[in-house]
Amino acid sequence: MTTSRRVVITGGASGIGLAVARGLHRDGHSIVAVDVNEAALAACREEVKDAERWLFVHADAADEDGAASAIEQARERFGGVDVLFNNAGIAVGTMREDAEINRPTIEELTPDDYRRFFEVNVLAAVTMTRACIGDLKGQGWGRIINNTTSYLTMHRVQPYGATKSGLESVSAVWASELEGTGITVNIVVPGGPTDTPLVKDIGMPRQQMLRPDVLVPPLQWLISEEADGLSGRRFVAGRWDTALTPAAAAAKCARSIGWPELTGDVVWGSKQ
Repeated sequence: MTTSRRVVITGGASGIGLAVARGLHRDGHSIVAVDVNEAALAACREEVKDAERWLFVHADAADEDGAASAIEQARERFGGVDVLFNNAGIAVGTMREDAEINRPTIEELTPDDYRRFFEVNVLAAVTMTRACIGDLKGQGWGRIINNTTSYLTMHRVQPYGATKSGLESVSAVWASELEGTGITVNIVVPGGPTDTPLVKDIGMPRQQMLRPDVLVPPLQWLISEEADGLSGRRFVAGRWDTALTPAAAAAKCARSIGWPELTGDVVWGSKQ
């Protein structure tokens, strides 16, 4: 029988966040959907019939007060937090409709553009993690799962790729820092364009894109006891093979967070 978890999901009122929330709720988990979009939250409230295991929080996850309030409300409703899925994000389609095809250049992008992307795509994960890390350490068990992006996107799309690579890097640091605490830090990525409101026109029919619920199977496994102790890994959800056992599927689509192949470029202490 699956242990019921208390799961906080940022960007939880639409797209991948909502798909994951629905999937985990079906498994018997309690969901805290945190979102800055009041209209999307209102629509979710209308849809959801099980108010006992859902909590909707209107908050800016990148704001320290907003993050603290979201976690405090989770404590009040469910007694604490077990899982944090840092999913909130913005993509270049929020700048202009054709930005996925005609990508913004350094001449077009302003420092304020970079700040806005950094705040949503990186700082929100930082503030939410800080808000709940004491709870997770206190109970000696927890999951921090961050949604980044494919490496190809990191290399080709600014400022989105740059901020997601930043989240990738800090995730590797957290995984190392929290080793032995009972808290694991892992990354999930869809593996390609996903049919969510975040993705605008990319020159591909939407029916050919990945479905938002592609991340549900990896999340289901990562928050289970079977994944205890597994940290510092990134999982490509689009490669998850449901014909295999969850552990085998995880092993098949995983690698280390970040860029471990570059660890050999250190020259500290060199006599050169």
